[in-house]
Amino acid sequence: MANASAKLSNYRQSPRKVRLVADLVRGKRTDVALALLTHLPKRAAEPMAKLIRSALANARSKHVSSNELVISRIEVGQGIVFKRFMPRARGKASPIRKKTSHITLELSQPAPAKK
Repeated sequence: MANASAKLSNYRQSPRKVRLVADLVRGKRTDVALALLTHLPKRAAEPMAKLIRSALANARSKHVSSNELVISRIEVGQGIVFKRFMPRARGKASPIRKKTSHITLELSQPAPAKK
């Protein structure tokens, strides 16, 4: 059961590159994930941290304690693709596909430890 969620649509980076960052923070506590993202040398780290902070703000607006929230679900899907063309030799053109990503993030309370 998700306590809070946030979504980033049409982020201008390919989903394959964004999934590397998403896989790193999946299942981690929010404070640990934000600490990891501040030192990560990937371009997607800053928008991902901003998305986590947005989900935390949404949790606070729902009056959920944000101290122990974990990233329960994070999905990176394909967004729209901008199609461009580059001129090539002998009057030809080759396509360039500029991909975008949709990122969906859900925070929830961690499951209690079983005895």
